[in-house]
Amino acid sequence: MRISLVCIGKTDDKEIKNLINYYIPRLPKHFNFEFIEIPDVKNAKNLSPQQLKKEETKLFFNHLDNSDTVILLDEKGKQYTSREFASKIDQWMNASTKHLAFLIGGAYGFSDEIYERAQGKISLSKMTFTHQMVRLFFVEQIYRASTILAGKPYHND
Repeated sequence: MRISLVCIGKTDDKEIKNLINYYIPRLPKHFNFEFIEIPDVKNAKNLSPQQLKKEETKLFFNHLDNSDTVILLDEKGKQYTSREFASKIDQWMNASTKHLAFLIGGAYGFSDEIYERAQGKISLSKMTFTHQMVRLFFVEQIYRASTILAGKPYHND
């Protein structure tokens, strides 16, 4: 299985980037993890939120195949405990999911077209975080899930 985290915009904060890069090499090889940062839409300031989401949709679709399982990181998504999330990843692996793509949208979220394409939505919290922090938190949760599935001592209940 291949797991991707696909995000709009670059991670500008050096400390957050360093922490993301702390976890990525620790992920198991069989996750084939890929962290994809799509450059921001050009002239975004001149676009309405709807136009911007439409342009971001085109960029997302450049990184997705029809067979990919797409999960949105969205404030209206389902919340999981770390163990439940690990179990969900295990379900995807057991279902022979070829490519699991998690998407983090831009400032205005996702277009209706992306919502229709997605097979699910996950919320990390009821609180609001910056898009850059969400990247770090999510990569850490992927790592945590891998240690739970492997029975390694990292997660404490």
